[in-house]
Amino acid sequence: MITANNISKRFGELEVLKNINVNVDTGKVVVIIGPSGSGKTTLLRCMNLLEQPEEGTLTIDDQTIDFHGKIPKKSIRSFRRLSGMVFQTYNLFPHFTARQNVMEGPVTVQKVGKQDARKKATEILGKVGLGDKVETYPHQLSGGQQQRVGIARAMAIDPKVMLFDEPTSALDPELVGEVLLVMKQLAEEGRTMVVVTHEMSFAKEVADEVIFMDEGKVIERGTPAEVFETPKEERTKRFLNLITE
Repeated sequence: MITANNISKRFGELEVLKNINVNVDTGKVVVIIGPSGSGKTTLLRCMNLLEQPEEGTLTIDDQTIDFHGKIPKKSIRSFRRLSGMVFQTYNLFPHFTARQNVMEGPVTVQKVGKQDARKKATEILGKVGLGDKVETYPHQLSGGQQQRVGIARAMAIDPKVMLFDEPTSALDPELVGEVLLVMKQLAEEGRTMVVVTHEMSFAKEVADEVIFMDEGKVIERGTPAEVFETPKEERTKRFLNLITE
């Protein structure tokens, strides 16, 4: 479904990703953990082409991007439609209702008719527990509700894979659970997901594979039991000891 081969990314002299290899099978959930500055978010942004690596290849479904040459804008647009991105901050259009925010992608990018997009947006908002908030504006919603609109917006384009960049990090603690519940439901439906998170309980419960990154490299990977209960690498052990103290 999604394969990243030898992905390297630099910002000036700083190499933030160093020959990263990640494979996510259809219907699987891969959770990426690690300290701040380890390259987790940059890797996720590369998967959505919000950042373009200097080296490597990226495949989603049957489309492949080779970063060794210039990539046509048309190819970038086509490739980006294969993934739905959920950000740390909600980035909703403040002058749009919840339903209008969810409709925007299908109407603008996919040229779906407004009536069909409206019907679909209503269905998806109901699915994330916001069926009674379709005509509500972002400023009238809690942070957790806004993030669920963000998830619905990503779902609306029917992506092959959903990418979550620390989707609960901006939320008050009491609102985290409602967002994680929606994500668990998506995983149970068999959606392909790559999740960067600090929510270790979510990783233990939902992930098919956990990847631990540090200093731009994959240090360790395995099932949640392997990584959390019997980590092999000393760096992984130090990280886990620190966050569980």
